[in-house]
Amino acid sequence: MADARAGGAPTVLRVVLGKRLQDLREKAGLSYAQAAAALDVTHATVRRMEKAEVGLKIPYVEKLLATYGVQDRQEIDGFLSLAREANRPGWWHHFRDVLPEWFSAFVSLESEASLIRAYQPHYVPGLLQTEAYARAVLRAGMPHAPQEDIDRGVALRMERQALLTRDNAPMLWVVMDETVFRRPIGGPAVMREQIARLAEATAMPNVRLQIIPFAAGPHPAMYGPFHIFRFPIPELPDIAYSESLVGAVYFDQREDVSQFLEALDRMCAQAAPAQTTEALLSGFRKEI
Repeated sequence: MADARAGGAPTVLRVVLGKRLQDLREKAGLSYAQAAAALDVTHATVRRMEKAEVGLKIPYVEKLLATYGVQDRQEIDGFLSLAREANRPGWWHHFRDVLPEWFSAFVSLESEASLIRAYQPHYVPGLLQTEAYARAVLRAGMPHAPQEDIDRGVALRMERQALLTRDNAPMLWVVMDETVFRRPIGGPAVMREQIARLAEATAMPNVRLQIIPFAAGPHPAMYGPFHIFRFPIPELPDIAYSESLVGAVYFDQREDVSQFLEALDRMCAQAAPAQTTEALLSGFRKEI
């Protein structure tokens, strides 16, 4: 489990390379201290490299590969090339003026995931928001922010949505509470436009939307929203994300993530079938 308020937000590739370095060290039978001695650094530095808490210094990586017995020049050059790429800022870096460090990691995970599952009890998830709806949500969450920051936040949210229509787009499976459609955000016109956007999304082959009606009663995740990311990369486990007002926590231990998965599976069973979502949305829109 990691608290994303501390340290720089790593790219997914840096996480993968950190795990590969850990595997190589363990296969070589070396401790943190022994690996650190080869670099003349503290064992904490090696640990932080493996946990993707720091950038990958190319000379350090090259020395570690030699220490771990990697001799194939092609393998070494390939690893170093990936390390250089991992150290480059993500596309979202130019939004760093309005992007909290703890959320940068979320955007990185979102960009590389093959499956994104989410439960949202309060509002439409960012990947499916209209510009007007996003603006109203951001303003509600940051009432004292200058308009320029709100505009930048909306631009970031709209740019994130491009991943749903790219080649090899991830599967997005969202469960929303009926509350999302009963809480007016931005006024009637904004809500009608937003619901129409969701109706369009139901036709996308990589989007599945379900709604939990009030009549379904209590469910396992009434404590709050969360996301689960799955990746097409063997080194990366499923990662669950839970957010608060001042930061976020990322869970990657199997026993933790399995609890989120079980809760979401139960909610999917309680929610209205995805095939009925468009009809439900039409009913909500008529009531506004």
